[in-house]
Amino acid sequence: MDFGVAIPFVEHLGFALMLFEDGRSELVYDPLPEHLNSFAVTHGGALMTLLDVTMAVAARSVQKDMGAVTIEMKTSFMQPARGPLTARGHLMHRTATMAFTEGTVFDAQGKACAHATGTFKFVRRLATGPKSVNALQTIATD
Repeated sequence: MDFGVAIPFVEHLGFALMLFEDGRSELVYDPLPEHLNSFAVTHGGALMTLLDVTMAVAARSVQKDMGAVTIEMKTSFMQPARGPLTARGHLMHRTATMAFTEGTVFDAQGKACAHATGTFKFVRRLATGPKSVNALQTIATD
């Protein structure tokens, strides 16, 4: 499945989009050795990126022509994340300009490893094509 836009960092990490509809998202991620920390488990920064993307995709799933930029994110780490991971996101509420989301990362046994809530701002994309890396207008937060 396609994210609808090019996201070089996401492509670099190897996230794969499985679900992108009706306020829901699901991504899968098989961390590489260079994505691990000194305890040989997935680095917290990689998990936070996975959660950030998962929640943004859930927000965008109800209006795919818009971008969603992170305003705020809170993450809780519950247990080490080992092996192939699945992240699921949910759009809890939205206004015309904001989305309120949550996401959880699960390990191969279905155990929750990390959970986050996030607030995103919807932004319009420029008409430069669906895969343009520079597709977002200048972002104003006022």
